[in-house]
Amino acid sequence: MRVKELLELLEEAIANVKVAIVVSKQRIFESPHTSWEFTQRSLELEDELDRLNKIKDYLLKFDPDKNVEKIFSEEELNELLEYLTALREMKEHEF
Repeated sequence: MRVKELLELLEEAIANVKVAIVVSKQRIFESPHTSWEFTQRSLELEDELDRLNKIKDYLLKFDPDKNVEKIFSEEELNELLEYLTALREMKEHEF
């Protein structure tokens, strides 16, 4: 796998988290009973987005055609791919 392919997966995960943040922020005003829950959730999602952006910044330092196997160990790469796949495939209400 190349860095540019990993960046594409990362971008999809980032987009999904951004949508979930917007949905959570909209739901803050639904009810006074759930506003705290959705406020907390949107803050957690913002932290998740920060983590993803840090990974993106790190990967942007490399040549897009470089193999990611030369950057990460096999275990690290597998964990990162599982993490990105999970975030990418989650629906807004699952966050």
